[in-house]
Amino acid sequence: MRVTRTFLAVPAHQRRMVESAARSSADAVFLDLEDAVPQAQKETALLGAVAAINELDWGRKSVSVRVNVPSSATIESEVARLLTSAPRLDTLLVPKVECTADVDRVAGLIKLHSQRRRTPIGLEVMIETALGLANCEQIAAHSELIESLHFGVGDFSASIGAKGVDIGLSHPGYRLTTRSAQGDYSSTALDMWAYPMMRILVAARAHRLRAIDGPCGAFRDADLTSALAVKAATMGFDGKQVIHPCQIETTLRAFVPTDDELREAQRVIAAMTEAEREGRGAVQVDGKLVDYANIRMAQRVVAMAANVEL
Repeated sequence: MRVTRTFLAVPAHQRRMVESAARSSADAVFLDLEDAVPQAQKETALLGAVAAINELDWGRKSVSVRVNVPSSATIESEVARLLTSAPRLDTLLVPKVECTADVDRVAGLIKLHSQRRRTPIGLEVMIETALGLANCEQIAAHSELIESLHFGVGDFSASIGAKGVDIGLSHPGYRLTTRSAQGDYSSTALDMWAYPMMRILVAARAHRLRAIDGPCGAFRDADLTSALAVKAATMGFDGKQVIHPCQIETTLRAFVPTDDELREAQRVIAAMTEAEREGRGAVQVDGKLVDYANIRMAQRVVAMAANVEL
């Protein structure tokens, strides 16, 4: 599995921005042919993506291209050009996937145009509509080409009719208000995106796919960028899209365990290893019972620190 803790989006028709993305410390980059590109610039963006993939030094990054929606008039020419002319390309990121037929459409084009490729092409699928979320389990299970599910939070918000124009943020009106016996009112902010995020995460994990959260649109706000990244990492996501290089380091820190978290995980593993030698299946660590479930949790932390996947 690829390591894609930070997945940087960049418009494919903006060469200087693409060059900056190639030099960045992001784990992965996707060159966008879809939402970040005006209709009149689509062909320019496709040609620019192919040229950039072939001409720039991408190092160890995963390189993806976000094509247009599977039903678009340009999808066949995009897949054909990318697969036949960009051998360094790793994956296609497919937006607004709503059903298995959308997967079949792109997978069929990959099969048609990949005969001469030396390396396979993977699919990264964006779940960003109400219908896509309703079908995400079937989508995740449908094709061996699928490597990951991405949450497209901006379009999903529009799809369900949610208030607000800030990508990735919960509207302040989404609150639980209660009244005490004395007649006093209090409100608690709620997370509008917890349900779709968890459903996408579970679908991905059930089929051994990566799960990538959508971006924080307030890219100049380091505190919001960090908070949303920490939320995604804490839930179990493998990474998060970023829309500006200034978000990369802040986001990356969320997906790397702290020294204290790593030491705690190593202590749990060491304690259970010793218990196992003594024929025990559980042990007490700092007043808490530790068993094999804790070992699996601790191993995940150690794997994150080592930049590997379990």
